Amino acid sequence: MMRKASDGGGSENRDDHAAFSALLEDSAEDLYERAPCGYLSTLLDGTIAKINTTLLNWLGHQRGDLVGRKTFSDLLTVGGRLYHETHFAPLLRMQGEVSGIALELKTADGGRLPVLVTSTVKTGSDGQPLLIRTTVFDARDRRAYETELLRARQEAEREREELKRLNATLQRTLLPPALVNVPDLDVAAHYHIASTDKVGGDFYDLFPLASGTWGLFLGDVCGKGAAAAAVTSLARYTLRAAAVYDPDPVAVLSNLNTVLNHEYNGQDPRFCTVIFGLLIPDADRGGFRVTLASGGHPPALLMRADGSADYLPTPGGQLIGALPDAHIATTTVRLDLGDTLLLHTDGLTEAHTAQIKDGDRYGDDALLDFAQVLAPTTASDAVAAVRDLLDTFGTGVDDDTAVLAISVPRPTSEEQP
Repeated sequence: MMRKASDGGGSENRDDHAAFSALLEDSAEDLYERAPCGYLSTLLDGTIAKINTTLLNWLGHQRGDLVGRKTFSDLLTVGGRLYHETHFAPLLRMQGEVSGIALELKTADGGRLPVLVTSTVKTGSDGQPLLIRTTVFDARDRRAYETELLRARQEAEREREELKRLNATLQRTLLPPALVNVPDLDVAAHYHIASTDKVGGDFYDLFPLASGTWGLFLGDVCGKGAAAAAVTSLARYTLRAAAVYDPDPVAVLSNLNTVLNHEYNGQDPRFCTVIFGLLIPDADRGGFRVTLASGGHPPALLMRADGSADYLPTPGGQLIGALPDAHIATTTVRLDLGDTLLLHTDGLTEAHTAQIKDGDRYGDDALLDFAQVLAPTTASDAVAAVRDLLDTFGTGVDDDTAVLAISVPRPTSEEQP
C-alpha cells in the first residue's frame, strides 16, 4: 500500500516536470505568433510593420496583404476609423498609451470583428517615439454577452412597466372611481402612492344607506402587494355589505373583524386598521351627526368653523382581524356649517421630513399644528393642502397615504369673498 502511494506521487511529479519542460521549449517567436490575442506593430504613421498569426487568422488576411501595405486604420470599419482619427490617435500621442478601447475590425470576407484595443508608443533611448505596439483582444463573446445583457435589461424594464400598469389598474379597482355627491355635504379624497412597484393596502369609500344616511370608511391593511390587495378588496366589500345589513358602526367593524379573523387565522394572519363613520343629516338644525367607530386607526381631525382644530380620540380600539373579539372604540360629534372632518392613514404622520430635526417622522403633533393653521377650511381645500404637504416630503413618504375629507358648506351668503 505504501509503495502504491509512492508510485502515484512520482507519476504526478513526472507529469508536472513534463509540462514545465514543454513550456521551456516554447520559443519567443512561437509565443508571439500563436498568442491568444492579436499583436500588431505599426510605424508612427500607422503603417503595419509586424502582425502575428493569431490576428491574421481572425481577419482572414495573408501577411503580405498587410505588412508595409496597410495602416492600422485601414483595418477598421468606417465608424472605427473616424473614432481612431478624432480620439484614439490624438490621445495616444498625448499620453503614450490608450487601454481597452472597443473598436470593430473589418475581416477579409467583409464581416466585422468586435475587439478591445490597447496601444502603447515605444520610445528610443533619447525619448523620441519609434513605433506603436498594439494588443488586440477578441470581444465577440463579450459583445454577445453585452447584447444579451442589454436584451435582458430591456425585457426586465418592459416587465417592470407592465407590472406598474397592472398595479395601477389593481389599485384603481380597490378605490371608488369617484366619490358620490352627498346632499348638503362637500367631499374630497386623495390617494398618494409611495411606490409604483407594489400595490398598497389603503382604502376608502363613501356610499348611501337607508333613510338618507350615509356610510364612510377609511382603512389601512398591513403589508403590500397582491396579498394585501386581496385583504383590501375583502375589507372594502365586507364593510359595504355589513353597513347595509346593520349600519351601526360598531356592528360594521365587528362583522369585518369576524370575517378577517376567520379568513386569515393561519400561518399568514392579516389585519387592518379601519375607521367607519355613519352620517345622519339633521333636518331641523342643519349639518350632520357623525358617529365614528375605530379599530386601531389614527384619530380623525375635526376643523371647526371658528378656526379651532383637534383630534377626535377613539382610545382602546384594537386592530381589525387580529383577535376574535376586537374592542372597537366610538365617538359621536356634530358637523355644523363650516366644519370639516379629515380622515387619514398613518402614511402621512409616519413620513420622514427634512424640515424636522434628524429627518424624524412628521408625527401627530405636527399634523395637528398643520390643521390648526388650516382651519377653517373646506373638504376640497383640506385635501389639496395635505396633497401639497405630501409633495414636500418627496421620497420621505415611504408608505401609501389615503385622505378623505367631508365638510358642511356655509350658505353662499356666508362665504368669504
